[in-house]
Amino acid sequence: MLRWLTRNLRTFLLAFVLALAVWVTAVTAANPDVTQAYPNPIPIEFIGQDPGLVMVGTVPRQLQVTLRAPRSIWDKLQAGEASIRAVVDISGFKAGTHSVEVQLQIADRPVRIISITPQVFDLALERLVSKTMPVELTFTGEPAIGYKAGDIVVDPAETIISGPESIVALVKHIRAVLDLTNARQGIETSLIIRVVNESGTTVDGVSIHPDTIKVNLPIVQQGGYRDMAVKVMITGKLASGYRLRNITAAPLIVTVYSEDRPLIESLPGYVETTTLDLSGASSNIDTHLSLNLPGGVMLIGNQTVSVQIEIVPVEDSRPVSFRQVEVIGLGAGLKAELSPTTVDVILVGPLPVLNALQPEDVHVRIDLTGLTVGTYQLTPIAMVAQQGVTVQSILPGTVEVIITKETDATPTARPTLTPTP
Repeated sequence: MLRWLTRNLRTFLLAFVLALAVWVTAVTAANPDVTQAYPNPIPIEFIGQDPGLVMVGTVPRQLQVTLRAPRSIWDKLQAGEASIRAVVDISGFKAGTHSVEVQLQIADRPVRIISITPQVFDLALERLVSKTMPVELTFTGEPAIGYKAGDIVVDPAETIISGPESIVALVKHIRAVLDLTNARQGIETSLIIRVVNESGTTVDGVSIHPDTIKVNLPIVQQGGYRDMAVKVMITGKLASGYRLRNITAAPLIVTVYSEDRPLIESLPGYVETTTLDLSGASSNIDTHLSLNLPGGVMLIGNQTVSVQIEIVPVEDSRPVSFRQVEVIGLGAGLKAELSPTTVDVILVGPLPVLNALQPEDVHVRIDLTGLTVGTYQLTPIAMVAQQGVTVQSILPGTVEVIITKETDATPTARPTLTPTP
């Protein structure tokens, strides 16, 4: 038996190899290997970093990989069922520049890594430092005339910046800007802090805590000054058919001054303009008026105010009765009978325009284009020659139209419908 096995060992081995080859071929055919790029970028995880160090410069945060794996593994990878991690271990690294290599970890097998981009790169580490600096508050603009700013309160007065040592060294000022333009009352607000270098350019790459400050600045009116509302004085009657829609003054509030404080305090809360006569006016008015101030009181700034008077026509409605309905678009060889033949039209518009409107300025039509023999209920359309006048309604709202064929052998001209006043 042993001699027989010895003589046939080579045959057994050859058969085994052939069977294994057949099996591998069958498995490969059913689940072929595929080489392709992984469709999504993989984030790079940095582990073991010293908390007293920070990365600086351009640091890759994700990579692309090309893999070779059976189709079944690719299906898991693309469905997210198999995890892929890209890890860079920087345990024990000190401040400085280091060459690091990405290690790819894939849960499922078999997978062959064809390429990793990037796989090796330089990583710069710097000491993480913090610095406490005072907040410098600057102002733009000025309070309104007659007002001054009091003592400002800033909370907090200092802030802490932190970041890479080389970047923190560039920071020379911590600044916030407060706008006082035309302020008439106290300012209580929050301001964003800016981190700048010696030339005033913003420094990026540092964190600020806190990144805003609260500011409280009282604004008080100086003695002898007073803000007063402007009251526009008018007289006269507008033209017939017109009404006053709006009166505006610019500015709405003016500042006055007097060395006589009791006098300035005794004034009412408003100051009147000189009287504007609107007699017969029928259009908008844009003018400048001076103010009536008592002796010893002077106006600060412009000595007149701009006044706009908006004058509009009075809106009204008016009926125009028994307007003849005109027919248009009637086909050849057809005739039309209307019931009713006249309608009433209610118009809306400016009263002066309605007063000048003549009945012949209103036309009512029915369009029969494309209609054949039959009975129809159609909506008439009214047109008005005067601009600014609209049709509110037509009574009745529909007209019965009966279209029949012309019976006369000799065509007869349809009567022209003349509008009846």
